Amino acid sequence: MKQFHLIYKSDEEFLEKLDEIRQWCDTNAAYRTVFRIYSDDMDTEHITHVCNILDDKMPEALYFGCTSNANILDGSLMESSILVICTVFEYETTQAILLQYPFTEDNYKEAVDDLKRHCEENPWVNSIEMLATIMDMSMKGFCDEMSTLPKDIQVFGGGAFNPDMDDEVAHVFSKGNSFSGHGIIFLLLGGEDFHAYSTFISGWKPLERRFRITKADKEVLYELDGRPAFEVYKRFLNIEKNDNFFSNTLEFPLFLEREGVDILRCPLSVNDDNSLVMSSDMEENAYVRIAYGDPETILSSIWQDGQRISDFQPEVIQTFSCAARRAFWGDQNISKETVMFKDVAPTAGFYTHGEFLRMNGNMLNFNVTLVIAAMREGEPAEDKKRVFCGPVFKRLDKIPMIWRFVSFIEASTAELEAMNRMLSDMAITDGLSGLYNRAETERRINSEMEKFDAGTGDGRIYLIMLDIDNFKKVNDVYGHREGDQVIIGLSNVLRQVTEEFSQATAGRWGGEEFMVIMADEDMDTVMGAAEKIRKKFASMTFDSAGQQTVSVGVTQAKAGETVDALCTRVDKALYKAKETGKNRVVRLDE
Repeated sequence: MKQFHLIYKSDEEFLEKLDEIRQWCDTNAAYRTVFRIYSDDMDTEHITHVCNILDDKMPEALYFGCTSNANILDGSLMESSILVICTVFEYETTQAILLQYPFTEDNYKEAVDDLKRHCEENPWVNSIEMLATIMDMSMKGFCDEMSTLPKDIQVFGGGAFNPDMDDEVAHVFSKGNSFSGHGIIFLLLGGEDFHAYSTFISGWKPLERRFRITKADKEVLYELDGRPAFEVYKRFLNIEKNDNFFSNTLEFPLFLEREGVDILRCPLSVNDDNSLVMSSDMEENAYVRIAYGDPETILSSIWQDGQRISDFQPEVIQTFSCAARRAFWGDQNISKETVMFKDVAPTAGFYTHGEFLRMNGNMLNFNVTLVIAAMREGEPAEDKKRVFCGPVFKRLDKIPMIWRFVSFIEASTAELEAMNRMLSDMAITDGLSGLYNRAETERRINSEMEKFDAGTGDGRIYLIMLDIDNFKKVNDVYGHREGDQVIIGLSNVLRQVTEEFSQATAGRWGGEEFMVIMADEDMDTVMGAAEKIRKKFASMTFDSAGQQTVSVGVTQAKAGETVDALCTRVDKALYKAKETGKNRVVRLDE
């Protein structure tokens, strides 16, 4: 795989460079050629002119591209408007297909369905590069659909950008297709000798405090923990609602937890109702944390991921970096986080309006993130390995004050959250047995019955009620300390048995009585569980009290009955077990 970088400044220079590429292809192995075109010049006539030159001089080549915030050449911010990246594939087995579709919230499924068809018809596909216009679109549905692609296919790319969001639209374009302000492009790559490694780098670190999204609609975040979202920035960071809001919050975006990955979302502005306009869609009931970024933390993250990219030994590196990162660093420093990659392989790309990466089969839409796609043909050559030298920055002997504050805040928050969890557990847990207390057990029975009545549950709810036989004698003869050990022993048995089932919980009902709630099972299984509890407890030997027994009642909930009726029936089943000799399980259906 060979890559050439071209900057369009004039026809003469551009044609001269294309002639050089043509000559190289004629004298070397060159089976396929793909051009990527990134332009922060929104004049489509200028881009069309470049495309026409490619059609004329390299008619067999594929090309595609988009408008950008700015471009990346040799790992650095590029000053010229139009960047053209030429990739020549040197292995005959490497294949490429270029697709372009309309792209809106109404028709993205058709695009993904046709993409999946192409992947099924071409099993060699192992990587998909994509460019899309995503302004004012929720990406969740699209990402969910893309997640249904075969799991071994990587997907990476970025969103087209328009510098003036009020007057212009971003565009994507490709060979044989027109410019589209609502379009998506897929470049399908693969073959037995084509290899890709894709990853993302954030560098921002989350603080411990979590907030739940209690109200959101697409990219508008209305409430966190039931309060207007802006109040989080006002209260915790003292950020005001003014013209500097975006630049101030850029250092403190939100980490959104999605599919096990922390995804950055940046607040762009504040609405009159104190809701926040975010850089991409938010999801109700998900959790977010405030993140913080500083240059050294970001560069340290790049150092770690750069090592893995270097180990892959790529021949080319594609970068999709968020325009918000450029705003964070400033034009004088933004190149610090990408320039070192050129020592590993030719590095180029653009600054995006959102980044895309598929991880563990899940398609994710990022913001304020650097997505990197490293590619090569054939196996790595050890004698040609290039070493990632890492970011060029002076490590500080003195820890920055912000790190000390962050460390203090995180430690304090962790202690408070641990204390809150402990208090929450104490409120629902019985102190002696460690099982749920009666109030929590009753709440869970009510909850299961509500789901049962609403038709949202499995439809099978069972109660198992237990009572230690002759327990008063244990206390009177052996003392309350030994009685406590008997209660703890039965509690351990209940915990062990209920852990074997996905829908089973145990609680202390009071004194020597206990209750087990089971769902999503059949009666034979429930009776088997009850019998197992009885036998395991009967086989235990206590220091002074020796072996003890338990009587057990079992019943199943009926449609339309009250919780009181259900509990009364299982209590009758337990009483019958006591009446008929104890140390037995009795089922009562009526």
